[in-house]
Amino acid sequence: MKKESTIYVTGSSGLVGTAVCRKLKEKGYTRVITLSHSDLDLTRQSDVEEFFAAEKPEYVFHAAGKVGGIYANATYPAEFIFQNLSMALNVIHSSYRNGVKKLINLGSSCIYPKLAPQPMREEYLLSGPLEPTNEAYAVAKIAAIKLCIFYNRQYGTEFLSTMPTNLYGPGDNYDLSGSHVLPAMIRKIHEARVSGSRVVLWGDGSPFREFLYSEDLADALIFLMENCRAVDIGDVINIGSGKEISIRDLSGLIAGVLGYKNGFDWDTSKPNGTPRKLLDISRLKNLGWVPKMDLKTGIGHAYKDFLARFGTRHA
Repeated sequence: MKKESTIYVTGSSGLVGTAVCRKLKEKGYTRVITLSHSDLDLTRQSDVEEFFAAEKPEYVFHAAGKVGGIYANATYPAEFIFQNLSMALNVIHSSYRNGVKKLINLGSSCIYPKLAPQPMREEYLLSGPLEPTNEAYAVAKIAAIKLCIFYNRQYGTEFLSTMPTNLYGPGDNYDLSGSHVLPAMIRKIHEARVSGSRVVLWGDGSPFREFLYSEDLADALIFLMENCRAVDIGDVINIGSGKEISIRDLSGLIAGVLGYKNGFDWDTSKPNGTPRKLLDISRLKNLGWVPKMDLKTGIGHAYKDFLARFGTRHA
């Protein structure tokens, strides 16, 4: 990419999109298009086609998506599959139709089978049944990945799909009905510390998860956009920290950062989700990229962001 290239970031107000836009600005890119949902509804095919035809972006980061934790995925599966599939179809096809030089499509580690061998390699895609609690979301993401692969094969496009692990960082969603596990824990533990109560968490704390700071993800995405061709790295690539932690240990780590000491109650009537999700990031490391933020420090930064945005509301 040239510094004056026209770059379109979908989902620019979300956790990933804001991080990508910040990183692009830091690196000196001057023509970054950001639109809110009210400006452009990516589920509306005609609107997306009209936008691409008028603006002709040269590079696209497709970071928009409907996301959430176990509760949201299990409660609204139709919304998750429709919205994510619609957005991907419209953005990817319009990118092809309008000559986008390169597109990076954001997938998710939940695309891999529930009981995939660990750590999960890119070739494990579609090798077994999915985790039922987020199957709708995963199917939409898998379809988008295959769409990119088949467009590359038939049309010679340069569409790369990336598989990030669980994300957290500045600008995260702390709404308990739709947030992921780490930001949900930050909010619950903060509120319990303020009120002097105990925290109730879902499951038994035994599952293992991997977490990546959003700024590290943005750095990896731009690194891939600037340096790598999809055909050279197999069309799909994992992005993660390469380290895992149990949900029980994560709760203790967050409690330590936030200064919470009242303990936890585990609601074992609620689902645990996939037992273990650790990405094999050797393909990305071999290209020369490694994450920089350690989990404890990243949680501290995320908590400062939470306090700045919501601290007085939840105090």
